[in-house]
Amino acid sequence: MEQITQKAKQLKLLILDVDGVLTDGRLFFDANGNEYKSFHARDGHGIKLLRQTGVEVAVISGRKSQSVALRMKALGVEYVYQGHENKVAAFNEIIQAMAIKPEQAAHMGDDLLDLPLMVRAGLSIAVNDANESVKEYADWCTKTAGGLGAVREVCDFVMKAQGTFDSVLKSYMQ
Repeated sequence: MEQITQKAKQLKLLILDVDGVLTDGRLFFDANGNEYKSFHARDGHGIKLLRQTGVEVAVISGRKSQSVALRMKALGVEYVYQGHENKVAAFNEIIQAMAIKPEQAAHMGDDLLDLPLMVRAGLSIAVNDANESVKEYADWCTKTAGGLGAVREVCDFVMKAQGTFDSVLKSYMQ
């Protein structure tokens, strides 16, 4: 775990997949074809806290969803790439725009579409219920399943590794 903590100390960016990471992976459609997603409030709060400490958050998803656009806007996430089955181009664009190195980015995924980013990022994370092949390539697997607080688990871990968690916690104790 020490090696993972060292990688987390260098992070300036956390890239998230959506379906299976920010959600539990289930897709809901009504009779009119409208898609609905369920996001965990603690994941959203973790994203806000992490961003406040100076670590940017991005989303790269193979699917497009208005729900994702609205949720990310509410959380202040600037880098939102949807409909990118080839996620590498989006990854490279974000890295270049932020003027950081790939090893300063973490990627959190759950399925095979995430592997190209997981092998490029400095820290690769799989949610607890990720595809087994994806887990084999991950530096770390969360204790929590996708859509149920796994993103918050990662945000808290990064803040603790970077020494910013205690100040965030103290701000709530006043």
